Formats: sequence, structure tokens, C-alpha cells
Amino acid sequence: MDQDEASTTVDNIVTQFNTYEDFLDSQITTLDLYYLEDEGLARQLVELGYRGTGEVVRREDFEARKAAIEIARLAERTQKKTLTSAGKDLHDNFLKALAVREEDNRSGKVSSVIFIRDKNSHGQEVSGYIDYAHRLKTEDFEVYFSGKKRLLPRPTDMSFYNWDSHIAVWNSTPNYQVIADNPEGLLFKYKRDRKILNVDPKAQPGDNSTRSPILTELYTQVVIFDHVSRRKT
Repeated sequence: MDQDEASTTVDNIVTQFNTYEDFLDSQITTLDLYYLEDEGLARQLVELGYRGTGEVVRREDFEARKAAIEIARLAERTQKKTLTSAGKDLHDNFLKALAVREEDNRSGKVSSVIFIRDKNSHGQEVSGYIDYAHRLKTEDFEVYFSGKKRLLPRPTDMSFYNWDSHIAVWNSTPNYQVIADNPEGLLFKYKRDRKILNVDPKAQPGDNSTRSPILTELYTQVVIFDHVSRRKT
């Protein structure tokens, strides 16, 4: 049995039985108890591999995997509780798109880059690219999902351009390296798998990436790029 098969076997057993003793008992036959006349001894023989009707699983492997599954379960439950968009009555397509992507961006399954073009509070037209996962970690999105504030590019985001003052800024983030000197346009390199995200609307976005224009009443223009990392962690 290779390592993957062994791991799958342990996972199946851990899922099926609450305790290691329950697993041992499932391997003991009525005939074993008749001849041994001792349930404890029968369990020891199963644990050592001398008796039993199935796979031999060590106690430490069972308990370690049981603990890992429980930690993962609690983490998932906590993650769902911390979703800022949960329970919100969202009407605009942009906010709905953010909500759909929130959990995967928080967990790292997906990395979304948001392009927004609109006017700021001073009436100036601004645009830029936002690292959604990074913003989720560094600020509370409650104000955006509740409609109290609008999400807009900042000079601290991956890119920011003020069309009135002609101020242009680029910043790498924990997730992306900005490649601003590309003659064909702005590129972002995802640091986890080193794949290039091309935000040029006339080009393909790149490997494992998609480009989704969002029809919204809140902004002049919104496009969301979603990248799925294939690197094994």
C-alpha cells in the first residue's frame, strides 16, 4: 500500500469511528472473544496486528489524524463565522461578486484582483487594481458590504492612477509582484505559483486566471480577475 492509499485508509477509519477503542472493537470477532475471554487482550492483539478483519492502524496515527480533522473542522466553522458578507442583503452585482469570492480569498483558494474606475469624494476620476485578499486581511469590509462606504483604489494598492492629477503609483503586495516596466502593459506575478496575470483587456489573463467584467450601478467600470493557484502547499 503506498502512502496516499494508507492516508486514505486512516481518514476513512477516523471518520467512521469516534475513538480508537471503537475501531479496535470493530475488528474483534465473537470467536476471538470466545477463545480469548478477555476484551482488553483482544484489543491489544488487534492493535499489534495479530487479530482483526481489516487494516492495521496505529493508535498514534488514528489520534493524530482525528485531531487534525477536528482542527480543520473548527477552522472552517470559524472561517464561515468571520465572513463579512454573511447575512447581508446585497442588491448590486459588484457587492454580490465580492461576497461570492470572500471565503475563497480569505482561505487562499482563489486570489482576486479588482479593477475599479470611478470618481472619488473630490469628484476626481481614479482607477486602480486592488489585491482583494490583502485588503480583506488589512481592513474591515463591513463598511463596504453594508453600503456605508464604497470600495475605491488607494495609492497603497497594487496600482493607483488619478486621471486629474496624473499621479500614478504601483505597489507590490504579499500576494503579487507588480511588473510596471513591461512595454505591453501592466503585469502582476502571483508569488505563490509565479504565474503572470495579464490585465490587458485585449490579451488572455494567463494560466489559471479568468477575467470577469461586472455590470454595476455603483461604479463607472469594474473588472475582477480570479487566479487559482495550482501550487501544492
